[in-house]
Amino acid sequence: MRDYETLKLDQPAAHILRVTLNRPEASNALNTQMGLDLIAVFDGLNADPSTYRCVVVTGAGERAFCAGGDLKQRLGMDDVAWQAQHIVFERMVRAMHLCPVPMIAALNGAAYGGGCEIALCCDFAYASEHARFAMSEVTLGIMPGAGGTQNLARALGTRRAKEMLLTGSPINAAQALEWGLVNRVCASDRLMVEVMETAERIAGNAPLSTRQIKQSVTVGSQMDLASALMFEIEAYNRLVPTEDRREGVAAFNEKRKPVFKGR
Repeated sequence: MRDYETLKLDQPAAHILRVTLNRPEASNALNTQMGLDLIAVFDGLNADPSTYRCVVVTGAGERAFCAGGDLKQRLGMDDVAWQAQHIVFERMVRAMHLCPVPMIAALNGAAYGGGCEIALCCDFAYASEHARFAMSEVTLGIMPGAGGTQNLARALGTRRAKEMLLTGSPINAAQALEWGLVNRVCASDRLMVEVMETAERIAGNAPLSTRQIKQSVTVGSQMDLASALMFEIEAYNRLVPTEDRREGVAAFNEKRKPVFKGR
């Protein structure tokens, strides 16, 4: 497993990749190198998704998941340098969005600005009870540009998303749960335990099925219903001739746990 300057990668259980944003001294703020490192990780998963069946994205330490863009690095940047850096972040978001493997965000602390946008790239999220969330770009004279205006509105609905985006005010974990930004709030010492329970449940299912389900939901949600239903059937039909489909049915009838191979 390759080493990265700003990330820590490990495999905490079979078929599960954990990606830890690893700049705790800077509240895991997103700098250019972290953007490049995330591109490398997720481009690799996009090119060969067969090694892992679930990805967990979290932050180092207990204070922050990711505090957003590294404003110390950005201080003094001219317009050309700023936009060049932002192209890196745009590529990062595209690479994360294209990841075919199910992704869970384990939000161990503050997820502000770009940190919240990274969390929104994941399929769903669990949060520590002390986590806080904000889209604070408007307070800096800019706006979200890593998918925030689009992904937040899809997660919360437009009215709640506009409230967060236009005020820049933070919300706590309980409110994030109520609004649909996160799926579950956990005690701080239970966050990774509960995330891993869910990740292992996903990893135990047929990987071709989970990838087709993810794609069907993601793509279908952007279509009209008739087109989305056709897309779903195409995804379904790709699973019929697989070994895993035959193994799943055989295991059910033989009253045993299936052994899925991703074939």
